[in-house]
Amino acid sequence: MGTIREDMPLLARHEGQWKGTYIYVDADGNVTDRHDSLLTCTFPGGGEHDYHQVNDYTWADGRTEQRVFPGVYQGNGHCTFDTERLRGEFWEVDERIVYLNWIYKAEGEDLRLFELIHLSEDGRNRNRVWQWVRDGVCYQRTLINEVKLG
Repeated sequence: MGTIREDMPLLARHEGQWKGTYIYVDADGNVTDRHDSLLTCTFPGGGEHDYHQVNDYTWADGRTEQRVFPGVYQGNGHCTFDTERLRGEFWEVDERIVYLNWIYKAEGEDLRLFELIHLSEDGRNRNRVWQWVRDGVCYQRTLINEVKLG
């Protein structure tokens, strides 16, 4: 088994800080939430987690929230994450797309999220889409556009 950086070169290109906007839309396309984000993606190595992501969110009304997502490399280009709130997995689909799926533990298997992350050829822009599926029906999407800082 190689390292996460060797086996997942696209994911390795995501290392750094990403500034963006999350826009939540319901099934009819109506915006239900919007907030700014700053994501920091690192590969700490030598520790308990092979991938580490910190998401800092800020709303226009001044609210803030921070979420941490540690990932464990399982080999063969496959990572998992398991936090107090979430459990899921991710892998590279091709040279531009990372795929994730996860559940919120409090919701059980009835609510599943599916995400595609597209990285631009120059590595400076990411576009992400989450689909929120409850009992087989997509009731909401999250649209995320990000620019790499530095």
